[in-house]
Amino acid sequence: MTEKDLLVFIPAHNEEENIEKVIQDIEQTCPMIDYIVIDDGSTDHTAQICRRKGIPCLSLPINLGLDGVFQTGNKYAYLHGYQACMPFDGDGQHNARYILPMLQKMQEGSYDIVIGSRFLTAKKDWSMRMVGSRLIGAAIRLTTGARITDPTSGMRLFDRRMIEEFALNLNYGPEPDTVSFLIKQGARVAEVPVTIDERLEGESYLKPLTAASYMTRMLLSILLIQNFRKR
Repeated sequence: MTEKDLLVFIPAHNEEENIEKVIQDIEQTCPMIDYIVIDDGSTDHTAQICRRKGIPCLSLPINLGLDGVFQTGNKYAYLHGYQACMPFDGDGQHNARYILPMLQKMQEGSYDIVIGSRFLTAKKDWSMRMVGSRLIGAAIRLTTGARITDPTSGMRLFDRRMIEEFALNLNYGPEPDTVSFLIKQGARVAEVPVTIDERLEGESYLKPLTAASYMTRMLLSILLIQNFRKR
């Protein structure tokens, strides 16, 4: 697998203030990698900026949310024959310097999923968000035996087998319960140390109440619902 076998897709909903900087980071750091912006029904100038700058962009007619964009990106990768793909945040939090080390890790160990972890070499604090991360990690370990230090990381690299699974089935989203479910089905997972930057501009959707609801939903899914889930 080479760099040209990898597709990076960038979910973008109203990221007009960030998208050019994100693309610049990818182009300067990984000039051989293919990428595409998936404009998730933005109401700002995200799509217009991409067209004006010649940035590859697929515009969805309405806002589908993370699950819809995740499946769109994987369908695109599947139909165009890519052997690996990675969602890459359009808000500037992800850093392109970790893309190639994650690809190298996948090649070295024939892993199905490689996660960029903030906590392989650093400790978590005891904020509410990190308590939730600890609980989700514990739930994954309890149900699968796998130790994932950063289960909520959005930096995840998937191989061709995972791309096909996501592209041809509707029962997946870009969440920790998906990773947990796939481990149960035999997927091999590794982690690579990364750092995640603060959002460049704009406001995150993950408010405290939203975060609490998200953590509760993930725990219920991993501990209970997945026992009844089918591929």
